[in-house]
Amino acid sequence: MENAFAFSVAMIFRDPNMSRAALYRPGGEGDGATVRVILNAPDAVANFGNGAFVVDATALSVQVAEVASPKSGDTFELDDGTVLEVGGDPKRDRERLCWAMGAREL
Repeated sequence: MENAFAFSVAMIFRDPNMSRAALYRPGGEGDGATVRVILNAPDAVANFGNGAFVVDATALSVQVAEVASPKSGDTFELDDGTVLEVGGDPKRDRERLCWAMGAREL
């Protein structure tokens, strides 16, 4: 690890209370690779006409060290069998250690 911050992020992803095991499949196909992900379910605002509505959203984070370049259409199968498909363009954090991305359940 390069520094204490990178070490700390890696430890958070190893903690089973903070992260979950998932099978990452580029393009949603193939055998996949086992990775650790952190799930988040923030409220999102959806605009419709003149109204704004709060809706559920699903987001996940994965370490850049485990997934080099995730893309829309990739899937993560969680340890409980739930499959999430990446939507939109994943974004890296400032330190370039983690990807954050929106996802939807298949």
